Amino acid sequence: MAGDSKRTLIPGAGPLARVPAPAAFLLVLVLFGLGVWLRGAVGAALLGVLAAGVAVLLAVTWPLLAPSGRVLRVLVLAVLVLIAVSVL
Repeated sequence: MAGDSKRTLIPGAGPLARVPAPAAFLLVLVLFGLGVWLRGAVGAALLGVLAAGVAVLLAVTWPLLAPSGRVLRVLVLAVLVLIAVSVL
């Protein structure tokens, strides 16, 4: 069955487990804020770095996600890429 390949994410089992959640949130917030505020090539590059990070996390967690979770995360990635293109 397709559901057999899914396993639950175990809190504290991944490489990002040592990163405090507020620090990760602030990093994302700062990258996004600076990218939108600076605009141009620099802003697009910052948003591109953020999109690359989201894409890596999506690729790593893809087998563990339910279809609805996959759709939502792909949508977030697409919106982020569209914003990056729009600030050019």
